[in-house]
Amino acid sequence: MSAERGQGGRPGGQGGRSGGQGGGQGGRSGGPGQSGGQRSGSGQGGRQHGGSGQGGARGASGQGGQGGQRGGSGQGGQRGASGQDGRRGGPGQGGEHRDAAGRQRPASRQGPRERTAAAPSARRRSSDPARTAAFDVLRTVADSDAYANLVLPPLLRERGIRGRDAGFATELAYGTLRLQGRYDAILSQCTGRPLEQVDPPVLDALRLGAHQLLGMRVPPHAAVSETVGLVREQVGAGPAQFVNAVLRAVSREPLEVWLDRIGDAADPGGSDAVARLSAVDSHPAWVTRALREALVGHGRDAAELGDLLAADNEAPRVSLVARPGLADRDDLLAAAGPDATPGRWAPTAVTLAGGGDPAGLPAVRAGTAGVQDEGSQLVALALADAPLDGSDARWLDLCAGPGGKAALLAALAGERGARLVANEVQPHRARLVRQAVAAAPEGAVEDVRVGDGREVGDAEPGGYDRVLLDAPCTGLGALRRRPESRWRRTPSDLAQLTALQRDLLGSALRAVRVGGVVAYVTCSPVLAETRLAVVDATRAARKAGLEVEVLDAPSVLHGIAPGLDLPEREDAQLWPHAHGTDAMHLTLLRRTA
Repeated sequence: MSAERGQGGRPGGQGGRSGGQGGGQGGRSGGPGQSGGQRSGSGQGGRQHGGSGQGGARGASGQGGQGGQRGGSGQGGQRGASGQDGRRGGPGQGGEHRDAAGRQRPASRQGPRERTAAAPSARRRSSDPARTAAFDVLRTVADSDAYANLVLPPLLRERGIRGRDAGFATELAYGTLRLQGRYDAILSQCTGRPLEQVDPPVLDALRLGAHQLLGMRVPPHAAVSETVGLVREQVGAGPAQFVNAVLRAVSREPLEVWLDRIGDAADPGGSDAVARLSAVDSHPAWVTRALREALVGHGRDAAELGDLLAADNEAPRVSLVARPGLADRDDLLAAAGPDATPGRWAPTAVTLAGGGDPAGLPAVRAGTAGVQDEGSQLVALALADAPLDGSDARWLDLCAGPGGKAALLAALAGERGARLVANEVQPHRARLVRQAVAAAPEGAVEDVRVGDGREVGDAEPGGYDRVLLDAPCTGLGALRRRPESRWRRTPSDLAQLTALQRDLLGSALRAVRVGGVVAYVTCSPVLAETRLAVVDATRAARKAGLEVEVLDAPSVLHGIAPGLDLPEREDAQLWPHAHGTDAMHLTLLRRTA
């Protein structure tokens, strides 16, 4: 016989898997008739475990009808002995208790029954809710330019995902976004095609699977099977097979091996440390270079770059602020639970263990406390403590949205008998500011208004004693908290933002009175947005007839946090790897004429 496994074997035969009429000719599982049948009764061939009929399957001893499956003895019956076209017939012709497709049911189980027409490999099952939530976050971030930290929490609440499942979904979504560059470099070695040719939903699922395999403590079989099930449910059976093959390839090597491979691919000559770090630590190369320049420009060692990038990839702990005069830190600490600790630097800060969920704390619900990075607290406290000459009655937050710093300043102003004006250019963000300052002491908030901050200096020249400019920036100092930001920003963003920052700082310097203080703040350490922006803005102010001096920001911060490690410079730059905060920048300026 020329065909393998006989004329009716699986690879050979004339009819392949669909049994023909001759015994064994194309029969995968024919009877003891002609050549090669398997699992037979006594018939000739047929794929479906045939009996004696031509094409019959699992027949007993009858002559089997043509095309019959599992034929027995009844003609047309099901499980019949010898019926033609019999399917599981009873002993009589036509059988009993059959549904519309000819399937028999026991007499005790009558009535309609739902069946799927899909093959087993194409049937969908319900995927894990936590993984589905993470997948939906990635798709929303990609399709709508949304922020993951704004999408995920309400989605978890809406779907009733809580506790450990919520923590799993959070780490899966945020961790995948942070390490997207690393995983893309790994996946590109496993897909057999450029990632640009992979459908975006499938690519997002592959990234989620890679993070489970290489970045979380998920058993490999669970990471692969759950991701495949997710893709089968959300996309289809064909892509699920592709995902299965790719993730199995990823799972064959540990993370350390993959990091060496993608590092070597990015830096084949071994001479481009920035390219290697960018691939291994999952930052765009231009961001890595900008952060290296920022470290050196702010007085730190370039050798810290690896630690900084690694810190960007760690999930930050949740920091709370006890707003002075409204909430007591010790009370907030007690309410936050036994694992909560006092903040490392700010006297107003409480740190939650393991992320924690602050929404249930009474003080947070009441607005007397809030969620705020400790670095953000420090720069607001520094403005309030900076030395000025003269009155201290009217404060301005020039770019106040979404309101965290404004709420802290309002609480401080209330303690001192001062009033705060909060300005925000975007109406929806101004609404968030109003919500944030709602618990402020009576009279502490003069106004929350919508307006262009660049116009305030001309509209109210010299109208304020203290001005906070928390300038719009690239956010490259808060990458651990905004995981998608590193993949959205481009070098061209810098030119637009730095022009806006200079204009806003010029407005702030005109809005503050002589003897008053301006705090220039960004959540980016990039030199173009920090030191260089200040140099340009103060030079322009002097040309316009204003005199400005730079105050000793590290000295002011040391008065708040004595152990804070800062180089001896006029401005202050915080770092996630050194201070555990976002990379907040602070320059304090006092107008002298």
